[in-house]
Amino acid sequence: MLTSLYVRHFAVVEAAEIAFGPGLTVVSGETGAGKSLMVDALMLLAGARADSGMVRAGSDRAELAAEFDLADLPEARDWLQREELDEDGNCQLRRVIRAEGSSKAWINGRPANARQLGELASVLVEIHGQHEHQALLARSHQLALLDAFAGHDRLLADVRDSALQWREAGARIHKLSGGDDRDQRIELLRHELGELEKWALPAEALTELETSHKRFANAGRLAEGAAGVVDLLDGESEFALRRGLSRAHAELGKLVTLDTRLLPVLELLDNASIQLDEASDRLGRYAQDVDLDPDRYAEIDTHLARLHELSRKHRLPVAELHDRLDVLQVELAELENAGEALEKLALERTRLHDQYATLASNLSKARANAAMRLGKEVSALMTELGMTGGVLAVELEATPSDEPDPQGNERCELLVSANPGQPPRPLRKVASGGELARISLAIEVATLGKDTIGTMVFDEVDSGIGGAVAEVVGQKLRALGVQRQVLCVTHLPQVAAQGHAHLLVSKQSDDGSTHTRIHRLDAAGRRDELARMLGGVEITRETRAHAKQMLERAQSA
Repeated sequence: MLTSLYVRHFAVVEAAEIAFGPGLTVVSGETGAGKSLMVDALMLLAGARADSGMVRAGSDRAELAAEFDLADLPEARDWLQREELDEDGNCQLRRVIRAEGSSKAWINGRPANARQLGELASVLVEIHGQHEHQALLARSHQLALLDAFAGHDRLLADVRDSALQWREAGARIHKLSGGDDRDQRIELLRHELGELEKWALPAEALTELETSHKRFANAGRLAEGAAGVVDLLDGESEFALRRGLSRAHAELGKLVTLDTRLLPVLELLDNASIQLDEASDRLGRYAQDVDLDPDRYAEIDTHLARLHELSRKHRLPVAELHDRLDVLQVELAELENAGEALEKLALERTRLHDQYATLASNLSKARANAAMRLGKEVSALMTELGMTGGVLAVELEATPSDEPDPQGNERCELLVSANPGQPPRPLRKVASGGELARISLAIEVATLGKDTIGTMVFDEVDSGIGGAVAEVVGQKLRALGVQRQVLCVTHLPQVAAQGHAHLLVSKQSDDGSTHTRIHRLDAAGRRDELARMLGGVEITRETRAHAKQMLERAQSA
């Protein structure tokens, strides 16, 4: 669960650090105070796109950080381990947004990109925004919602894997049974293999060829250079090393007669003389033996030129051409023996199709059962949320295709009747904005808690309702808070009263600047805030008493 959130120079917040606990935490405040800033901060930490407008005026950057307890989140721990971002069971997300619009992110102190933030956040926190109910209009989302409600993860994975295996077998059959293309491919492969077998070399042989080419290309320079070095060592010039060494040896020999301690140095000069003779002799022979064979040089040059042509042709480095032989030989063998391979693949594809049919049928049955349960639960919740007599039905429509589909054999359509006596019609055609928001909330309540995500965030999803319906919404969220950590931004006192904890967002202006403050309310503070939410600007004794009753009723429920 989320344990802390830190924001600095973010929008109108100068600095705030908030600790969170389990259960339902409600967030309230006056209009314009910035109640949704915590949600915005979490969305940015989840990889949402950032812009410079999020940085507090006059600051060069905004900083956001959140810490999560992963004790009950094995999926998050596994993800961190796979990405090599784990850190002793901890999880800290951090993001810095600069005034010029750039941003950087870190996971457990190590740099991360938006993809990584999004993947990790998807198993840490689920955010329901004010306009998320619009996603319900997409049929693909409706099918995903039904599967999430029923917990079809394993069934879906089996169906998807079976369909993809069937498609892969089909692709291999298509490749092997290409008709004229197949004959052309065989001819091309044989030609390419012939070229590679003639010219491509293993790594050691290629290195030797390149070394020989370099030596042949510089043979004249090598011979001339070696002869020049021999002249420096043992030439006729008075500056030749041999002459200088001989003079040094003679002079040192005289000194040794005066002091025998110089004898070891004289021996060193003797050794140097021997090595100089050896070096001069070897260089002399090298200069005479340097291979100046132009025919051999032309042969090596041609070989390397062909290798570079093949490198461009196959779009591979020269060093990888020899490995290409194995790949082409395997493909040629498959094509030349296509008859037997095609028979095996046809049998395998038939088996995969039968396997898919069984798995997809199991998924279809599970979906039909889940559709009835979801329809009943949401219809009951619609009545509780003030849509008396409202009905939601989940219609499954078979897809007209013989080919295995990774999503299964049906598509989903949510049908709704908001008023008694009216037949259900597609949700995207009949629901008004207010009805859609309320139906969305009913579906969310029915489907929440079906996954393993530890923190759920609601940003004023209770807009457009009030009275007894609002109290029911608050009760549902509080009940959910017993199972999960729930954060809810709300403007309704009936919802706020149900919280296990209450955060107040307030705005203050001084010296021409605006500051937003976030702090946790005690019992008296909660009563006063509920009274404000109930009574507006003027808080009377009656509104305080009403607020107190609401809190007592919520806490005793």
